Amino acid sequence: MAIQYHRETLPNGLTVLAETDPSAATAAIGFFVRTGTRDERPEEMGVSHFLEHMVFKGSERRGPVEVSAQLDDLGLDHNAFTSHEMTVYYAAGLPESISPAVEVLADILRPALREADFEEERGVILEEIAMYEDQPAWVLMEAAQERYFHGHPLGFRVLGTKDTISRLPREAMVRYARDRYAADSIVVAAAGRVEFGEVLERVGRACGAWRPSGATREHPRLAAGEGEFEIRRPKLSAAYGTMLVPAVDLRDPRRYAAMLVAHVLGDGDGSRLFWALVEPGLAEHADAGFDPHDGVGEIVVQWTCDPEANEEVEAVVRRELASFAESLREEDLLRARAKVATAVTLAGERPSGRMHRLGASWLVHREHRPLEAELARIESVDLREIHQYLEQLPLVPRLAGRLLPE
Repeated sequence: MAIQYHRETLPNGLTVLAETDPSAATAAIGFFVRTGTRDERPEEMGVSHFLEHMVFKGSERRGPVEVSAQLDDLGLDHNAFTSHEMTVYYAAGLPESISPAVEVLADILRPALREADFEEERGVILEEIAMYEDQPAWVLMEAAQERYFHGHPLGFRVLGTKDTISRLPREAMVRYARDRYAADSIVVAAAGRVEFGEVLERVGRACGAWRPSGATREHPRLAAGEGEFEIRRPKLSAAYGTMLVPAVDLRDPRRYAAMLVAHVLGDGDGSRLFWALVEPGLAEHADAGFDPHDGVGEIVVQWTCDPEANEEVEAVVRRELASFAESLREEDLLRARAKVATAVTLAGERPSGRMHRLGASWLVHREHRPLEAELARIESVDLREIHQYLEQLPLVPRLAGRLLPE
C-alpha cells in the first residue's frame, strides 16, 4: 500500500498530521511548536531554548528521571531542538512505542517549571553559552547575524546572552510557555507504520483540553546591516571569514533556485569554492549555504584559512561571487540537482525524516508538500530559472566579517 496522508484539527485548534506507511519498519512522531527566538522579547532573549531544557525537567506528574526512563524504556530515539522559527520535540522507534510516546511528550509539554530546576538549568545554559564563546566560527557567525539583522528579532541569539539568561525571571518563562505552547500554535506530525486513528485518539485524549492563545508572529521589515567588520581575538591560529548575501524567504517560490545556487557555489567537494580555495590549499574550509527564514533569507559564505592568506581568500570569494552567473553551466546545475535530490530522498526514506519534513512544512506553508512533489520541483529548475533569480538577487555581499588573531 502506498504512503497515505492524513490531517485532522482538534476543536481547540491543534493540528494532527501523518504520512502512514504500512511497509515501514519504524515510526516517528513530533510536536512542532510555532515559536522560536524571533518571537521573544529582547530582554528575554534565550527563553525559547531555556524552556526546551525545562520541558525535560518534567511535569507535575513526572520528574526528569521518570521522563528519561519512560522514553528510554520504550526504546525511543528522542530529542528536541530550538531555532529562530520553531521548537520541536520528537521521538522515533518501533511502531508499538509511538502511541505511548504521545502521552509522555504531551505531558512534558505542560512543564512544571519548578523553581529549583529553573535555577539549576540556568547554570547549565550559562555554561553552554561559555562553551560556544570558545568556538571562533560560532563567535563570528553570531556577530554577523547580529549586524545583518540589526533591529530585527532574527538577530537574537538562540542561546541568549549571559546577561539575558542571568536576569530572566521564572515568571517570564511561565508566561511565555502559556502564550506560545498553546493548542493553536502546535502541530503533531507522525510518519511510518502508525495507525492514524490511534494517534489522533491519543493526541485528542492528551491534548484536547489545551487552550488556544491566539499568539501571532511579528514580521518587521528588515533593513539589513551592510559593510565590513573585524574582530580580533588572542591565541587564534587561523582566520575565519563570512559574507552574507540577501536571498529569498521560506515561502518564496524562488527558494529552489536559491538552494541550487548555494549548492553549486559552496556545497562541499566539487563546488566552486572548493576548487577555488580548498583544493589549491588557500583555505582549510570554505562553503556556502542558503538560510531561509519566515519572511527573509540569505546565502551565507564561510571560510577558515591561515591569517596570512585571508586577504587573498576574501578576494577569491568576491571574484567567485561576481563571476558566478556568467560562468554557470548546465553540468553545474545537473550535479547540484542530483546532490540535492539525493539528500532529500535519503532523509525521506526514513519515517523520522518524513515526520520532520511534514511538521516543519505545515508550520511554514499550511499545506501538505509530498516528498515526490518536492523532488519534481527540484528537478524542474533549469538554467533559465537560475539566471532569472540571479538577475533579481545577484550574489553581491551586503555584509562581510572576519575574525583574526590579535
